Amino acid sequence: MADAPTAAQLSDAHRAAGAPATLRVLETFFARDGLPPGRKGRLGPAQEATAAEAADPRLVGTAVPVYSLNPEFVTAASAGRTPVATMEFAASEAVDTDGDTASVWTARVAGKWQVVNIATGSDETDYAARADAGSVVFREPQLNAWYRLADGRVVPLNEEARASVGAGGTGLARYQRLVHQRYADKMPGSRYDERGYAGGYDTGAERARVAADARTADSGPAGTVPGAAGVGAAALAVAGVAGGLLVRRRRLTGG
Repeated sequence: MADAPTAAQLSDAHRAAGAPATLRVLETFFARDGLPPGRKGRLGPAQEATAAEAADPRLVGTAVPVYSLNPEFVTAASAGRTPVATMEFAASEAVDTDGDTASVWTARVAGKWQVVNIATGSDETDYAARADAGSVVFREPQLNAWYRLADGRVVPLNEEARASVGAGGTGLARYQRLVHQRYADKMPGSRYDERGYAGGYDTGAERARVAADARTADSGPAGTVPGAAGVGAAALAVAGVAGGLLVRRRRLTGG
């Protein structure tokens, strides 16, 4: 991909994901079994503190680039030469002493790599591992669908993707027509966008609105960094942990 990060950039992203402040957030995240801050979990305060200390989270592996469906590909008249996906963030896998996993998302904010989200599970690193020099793995966040693009063919990697393009996948041109039909009329400035319907094509403006809504609903610190995830029923965004991270608990699906 043209916007592929360098090894040095991914190293910087991974270093940001493993910062002491993030590890402290992960302790509570794992103690609450992924429940977002501001929501009462199954443990009392003393039990939660003990569980957080015992979680002892750590990062494993390296940061990987995560690519998402490119809005310009969606609005193009045809597949042409527009990249199907662009890098949205870098992801690092975290694990606790029980073997539970989480994905720490980092993005460039004001010229620096910053953690913008934590999500349960390890989808991002697991799916990214299926890419090679001749292919790219990307997600269609509106559907929680993951695909692999190789030799002009979009191949599904999970159940949502199979429901989208069929078990055998589809050609890139047909996939472009599909996403054009799904989202081209839901871009910023469209009637769909102006009327505030959820579930359309996620944009930076939409992410900022989600962050603002989260700040209003939660008593956490101000200055929340907009999360990089798509907005949908499978993700619950709230503000309120160190530095104003957005933490998401998502429904895990089989690949």
